[in-house]
Amino acid sequence: MKICRIINLGLIGYAEAYALQKRVVAARKAEAIEDVLLLCEHPHVITLGRNGKREHLLVSERALRQKGMDYYETSRGGDITYHGPGQIVGYPILNLGTIRRDVVWYVRTLEEAMIRATAEFGVTAERVAGKTGIWVRTGNTEEKLAAIGVHISRWVTSHGFAYNVSTDLRNFDLIVPCGIADRKATSLEKLLGRSVEEKEVAPRIANHLGDLLGLEMQETSRKELLEKLEHAEQAVVVSA
Repeated sequence: MKICRIINLGLIGYAEAYALQKRVVAARKAEAIEDVLLLCEHPHVITLGRNGKREHLLVSERALRQKGMDYYETSRGGDITYHGPGQIVGYPILNLGTIRRDVVWYVRTLEEAMIRATAEFGVTAERVAGKTGIWVRTGNTEEKLAAIGVHISRWVTSHGFAYNVSTDLRNFDLIVPCGIADRKATSLEKLLGRSVEEKEVAPRIANHLGDLLGLEMQETSRKELLEKLEHAEQAVVVSA
């Protein structure tokens, strides 16, 4: 069974995490490292996907800065979303060429991993036709528990998913989340009516993702990942 390294980055700025993603993607394309799943939390930030609409940001960038919130336009799919403390952000960097060359299947697999993890807490999450991510029915509507936005180049994936554990949902009022005006975001903590820590949820998502992708998930330190990247990058310089 192929190995996928899980690296928990903790709280990390979006720009720093994106720079690390790009390094891992380059190494994965060169087959210098195994598949990797980066798990982290971000300080308050709003990101816009390559297909997103700028008008879905409902406040000015100046107002965001006053709130201590960053804003980035990114290469991922999807529209606009919010990341912040209490939210698990996962960046799977996988070679789909060795797993299954099917983008839609990959997105559905990310959804399924989070649906299964959510079920372990006694909450039923589901897909909604035409709306990527996972949703929980509340009354006669649905609320979004997790968002997905991916990028794939030469069958190597980047970006990924964001799962609301104990997220401050008021921050979603600054945007039209994922470009869907008539739906709200929710969190696992809100659904359960009790406090939940990210460490209760992240391993479950990772394990289900490994099962679905046929990968053996192995925890690896950030230090070890950086050492592997430096070795891979030095090898490229020498060969050039």
